[in-house]
Amino acid sequence: MDKDESQIENLFEAPPFLEQERMLEAILFSVSEPISKQQIEKRMPIGSDVSEALLSLKDRYSSRGVNLVRIGDGYALRTAPGLGFLMQKESVETRKLSRAAIETLAIIAYHQPVTRSEIEEIRGVSVSSGTIDILLELEWIKLGRRRQSPGRPVTFVVTQLFLDHFGMESAKDLPGIKELRDAGLLDNRPPPGATLDISDNEFIENEDQEDMFE
Repeated sequence: MDKDESQIENLFEAPPFLEQERMLEAILFSVSEPISKQQIEKRMPIGSDVSEALLSLKDRYSSRGVNLVRIGDGYALRTAPGLGFLMQKESVETRKLSRAAIETLAIIAYHQPVTRSEIEEIRGVSVSSGTIDILLELEWIKLGRRRQSPGRPVTFVVTQLFLDHFGMESAKDLPGIKELRDAGLLDNRPPPGATLDISDNEFIENEDQEDMFE
């Protein structure tokens, strides 16, 4: 094999594992949103063991100020639990969603994919277009597949942005009442006429509300 052929062959050889970790680390620091394993593999040299590099990097960052976490199908570096208070001076004040929006969001999260009529059936009251619109604008929900039923109604599901906000890997790790309050989305006390069931993580109100934000 001559010198030129050797150089070409080396281009297709995977770098040492520690170098693969460095490359993965650089990729994760450069992206603003969770990145999937498939997207990482497209950026890494051919032959790189991305799965092993992710596991190794996750372990190495487990005791650091930032952790490598899985969010949906993606991976991202996020502030370690318990250190969020350090970011308070730079955080934007959170506006509280109306109770109608909270209920609608919770129903979508726990029952997805779910149609608007199903949301109304569960809540017992109609859902205003404004409530759905604000959740879509926040990008916490998105349109799902249409049901194969008369009228082919559209369904709603929660987004990866919603999972990322609450630090969840999937919708199976839904936040409870405490997490919603800590995020500034619920008042400390339920409103008059409301039923609060902590064990089921449900929040049920008798009447809808006009405003999207309180």
